[in-house]
Amino acid sequence: MNIWHEISQDRIHADSFFAVIEIPKGCKTKYEMDKETGFLSMDRILYTSAHYPANYGFIPRTYAADHDPLDVLLLCSEDVQPLSLVQCYPIGVISMDDGGFVDDKIIAIPFGDPTFNEYRGIDELPAHIFDEMMHFFAIYKELEGKVTAVDYIRSADDAKRIVQESIDAYNEKFGDKDN
Repeated sequence: MNIWHEISQDRIHADSFFAVIEIPKGCKTKYEMDKETGFLSMDRILYTSAHYPANYGFIPRTYAADHDPLDVLLLCSEDVQPLSLVQCYPIGVISMDDGGFVDDKIIAIPFGDPTFNEYRGIDELPAHIFDEMMHFFAIYKELEGKVTAVDYIRSADDAKRIVQESIDAYNEKFGDKDN
């Protein structure tokens, strides 16, 4: 099963979706879903001493501007195991330039975590959580000789719009029929 394509489209909406976790919070190993098989593939060990500040993954049945599924940062009180499905909702988006591509990171909260599930907007986050995310994406490829630039932060409404645009782009590229 390739989770990018084979999850029911009924489970992916702009305001509520299942995210697939690739990298647990605190990890330095960069895993990515292999687009052909749906398995996780180790891309690299980060060249920096920084680690992922949140659980990181993607939203199935989406197609983003960087030609990958739409990225998601899941704020959760626990580390989430890779390939776990987590039902969540967006509270904002970090938009960045990564190698000339717009690379949006949807910031999401799991419905099932009482520590975080009262947050509805990115502006409600404690400043340090937000600062850690921003710092990580500003420097995490620096020692590889690559440049990333965090362009701006946007609201929950903007995040929902980007998720919907990525769902629409997926349907246009791959078809909107449920598997």
